Amino acid sequence: MDLRKLLSFRDWFSYRQKVGLLVVAGVVCGLGGLFMYLLRAHTYFVGDDPSACVNCHIMTPYYATWSHSSHGRDATCNDCHVPHQNLALKYGFKAMDGLKHTAYFVTHAERQAIMAEDKSAEVIMDNCIRCHAQLNQEFVNTGRIDYMAAKRGEGKACWDCHRQVPHGGMNSLMSTPNAEFVTPLPPSPVPNWLQGMLGK
Repeated sequence: MDLRKLLSFRDWFSYRQKVGLLVVAGVVCGLGGLFMYLLRAHTYFVGDDPSACVNCHIMTPYYATWSHSSHGRDATCNDCHVPHQNLALKYGFKAMDGLKHTAYFVTHAERQAIMAEDKSAEVIMDNCIRCHAQLNQEFVNTGRIDYMAAKRGEGKACWDCHRQVPHGGMNSLMSTPNAEFVTPLPPSPVPNWLQGMLGK
């Protein structure tokens, strides 16, 4: 058997099959690109702007409460919610967490009041300790305990005592009335001409 013939793409498929594959690939790439655009995926990769988090409207009260908290002056969402050991871990976690959030949103499986899952809670508590290491180890001498140890009952998680930091009162989504007026919600991705056709 001729190896060149085996490796030649031209001999694998007929002309119609090649055209069909190219059309299917174009549709998949086009729809994938449109989906990423509608999700504003690019905003998650550039910088640490907290307004990227309100691409999902369910995050509006969380943004509003954070922006009025003490952390709103000194920390962004990424300071608390992604690991900081290295860039690969940071962006890997961000990508996996983003895909999970997208899946929850698309399948309407998100909770009314969002709560951190174990992996996220572990990252959040590690970041509490990272930023407040001197306070924990020198001033109040609480030492260092990680989230999994707290979950096993070997101590307390940071938010067991500091429940109102930095999203105070998130037990109720009514804790931030008029949050849509203080939160930089993104504009609609639907072009004006199409909105006019749809009667919006």
